[in-house]
Amino acid sequence: MIDPGQQDTLLELLNTTPVINGTPTDELADRETAKAWQQAHGGSGSPRELRHLMQARDALQEVVRGDLPATSLEPILEGVRSRPHLSPDGVTWELDVPAERRPAVEAVLAWSALQEAKPGRLRPCANPECRLFLLDRSKTNRARWCSMAVCGNRMKARRHYQRTRDGVAE
Repeated sequence: MIDPGQQDTLLELLNTTPVINGTPTDELADRETAKAWQQAHGGSGSPRELRHLMQARDALQEVVRGDLPATSLEPILEGVRSRPHLSPDGVTWELDVPAERRPAVEAVLAWSALQEAKPGRLRPCANPECRLFLLDRSKTNRARWCSMAVCGNRMKARRHYQRTRDGVAE
């Protein structure tokens, strides 16, 4: 079972490369912004941690978009082990991974848990000019845009304009 906080962190990580005013950006490219993001999400903020996190983000974006197979995530998980921890409440599994790799590994594990629990719910926005992702939490699993107010409205307006223009041209 996936923790909702892990889902949100994964989605926030995937969405750190938005298009702003028509220009693709990378919110983790600025060292201070990246450090604040890392620390806000349980990381140390170190440059090595950031390097691993950006590698995981870039690979996960390509996998979610369908541009790369899931096997492309293997290098991120290389050498990672999970060990059992017994307590009065039962067995829990703890990751055995260097601290600077933990956020990247956790992002891949969150993606995997989400794929298993809610297959097809994590996907790119249907607006071809947008680089954001969405996690469809609707019952019907038919959400298409990262934001109905922004991308959804733009796409609907474009379709309406196209239909109106095509209707006038006939």
